Amino acid sequence: MGTIGLTGGIASGKSTVSMEFEKLGAVIIDADKIARKLIRPHNPLWRKVVDYFGKEIQKEDLTIDRVKLGQKVFADEAKREALNKMMHPEIKDEIDRRRREILKEDPDALVLLDAALLIETGTFREMDRIIVVSASKRSQIRRLVDRDGLSMEEARRRIGTQMALRERLKYADYVINTDRSFGEIRKQVRKIYGELMAPGAKGRAPSMYSLGPTRHG
Repeated sequence: MGTIGLTGGIASGKSTVSMEFEKLGAVIIDADKIARKLIRPHNPLWRKVVDYFGKEIQKEDLTIDRVKLGQKVFADEAKREALNKMMHPEIKDEIDRRRREILKEDPDALVLLDAALLIETGTFREMDRIIVVSASKRSQIRRLVDRDGLSMEEARRRIGTQMALRERLKYADYVINTDRSFGEIRKQVRKIYGELMAPGAKGRAPSMYSLGPTRHG
């Protein structure tokens, strides 16, 4: 089938959607998991990040404390951009390697790339379809407060640093709304998966949950 891009803002419910696609048979490439692996202690990228941000972002076992790192980059756009410039080329190389490996083994596999910055990094141009996971700011804030223990002010600030949902939607072939019940989320995933796996789907425009020809080139 090719590669489907899955993206959405922080705490939008993207992981839930990704897991539902995996249950149906999609092969998931998770950019965040790749990033975590690349910054394990003593890896080259780990050294770059620690050298730039300082040893205060490390835990006792030398792993990078993502909470402390997040506090630094979400409070400073220049630091956030510096981290992205360090991380994304290596993440992209690993994504490409895994895609080749998966599709070599099974050319008909449905590969789902779960990447928060799919659009911002330009990787969306390599996708056969793009799914945007949407959620209201209220839902995102609640999830960040409950899941990560952030204050409402900090949650709002982190959401504000990311691409606005209305901008993401311009690139979408499909939209999955996670403000709905879990049963409805699963229903949306099943519908989209069925359409993507249908014979000839790669060359056919999506018909349901589509926003039309709005994707940027």
